Amino acid sequence: MAERVICAMSGGVDSSVAAVLLKRAGFDVVGVFMKFWSEPGENGLIGVSNRCCSPEAEARARKVAKILKIPFYVFDFSKEFKEKIVDYFLDGYKKGITPNPCVVCNKEIKFGFLLEKALSLGADFVATGHYVRIKGIRNKELGIREFKLLRAKDKNKDQSYFLWMLDQDQLKRILFPIGNYTREEVENLARKFKLPVLGIKKSVEVCFIQTTVSDFLRKYLKEKPGKIVDTEGKILGEHKGLWFYTIGQRKGIGLSGGLWWVMDKDLKKNFLIVTKNEKDLLKKELICKNVNWISGKEPKLPLKVKAKIRYKTHFAKATIFPTRNKIYKVIFEKPQRAITPGQSVVFYKGEEVLGGGIIS
Repeated sequence: MAERVICAMSGGVDSSVAAVLLKRAGFDVVGVFMKFWSEPGENGLIGVSNRCCSPEAEARARKVAKILKIPFYVFDFSKEFKEKIVDYFLDGYKKGITPNPCVVCNKEIKFGFLLEKALSLGADFVATGHYVRIKGIRNKELGIREFKLLRAKDKNKDQSYFLWMLDQDQLKRILFPIGNYTREEVENLARKFKLPVLGIKKSVEVCFIQTTVSDFLRKYLKEKPGKIVDTEGKILGEHKGLWFYTIGQRKGIGLSGGLWWVMDKDLKKNFLIVTKNEKDLLKKELICKNVNWISGKEPKLPLKVKAKIRYKTHFAKATIFPTRNKIYKVIFEKPQRAITPGQSVVFYKGEEVLGGGIIS
């Protein structure tokens, strides 16, 4: 009997081609479209849909499932998404940090609630259209199979940065069918199989935010004015609330007299610290917590790695040092620009993702 896999289908190119590849590989494929929380409209009526699960996206996913002759279901995770992702996002900003909701969504929703539900329905695996690879390795000593998370073949599309929170129990139940393909190859496969998913603009913003992060925060977090000061402590103006600003920000600070950058936040004094010298944004080290090692065990430390402090930044050579209570210090060979609390630092050794943590 064929192994059953629940494929998360978003109505886009990547997940649609993932479903095709699974079917061609002989799996018993079930398509699932996930509904997430979206902002209520005026008077509590239905507002604008969450971008990654709009009615148009659902219709496309349903159409692809019909073409592939596979069952198709809609799972409503609105409540879970609001609690685990949106509230986490707002809570982080309230504390003065800049959280990354996509990392948490992958852990809690796509490979958390969806995986649990899939297994409870008798499925063997969950699959998505992420550009990333998994490799199973036999550990001769322990007689078990260890799973490694690897960067995608297409380095421009690689999404491994967002998956550092995954563990061995999850990885053994996940399939990433397009990890060994480039985006161009994926689009060609969509053409070949006549899937109605080409030419859709992919959003790179946070899926549940309709306009800007600032607009969203203004709606849910009250203003809490405080002083804007320079590195010497000189008062330059007033800010509207520390959560409306992020480290490295240049626009929207509201100061005259040339360019200013947000350098730091003093939460106790409610001060926004700014600088005119962009070099002040460069730092050689960071502290991170909530660290997850994908192998399930801490490697021998100190450890030299390549690290990323943001999805779009380049790899930077760094060394990880243990401190106390599972908190780690990361020292870079070269200073990094705008290291931001709340964001993820992800550790790599060659193609392999070792793990990551939250910058604190």
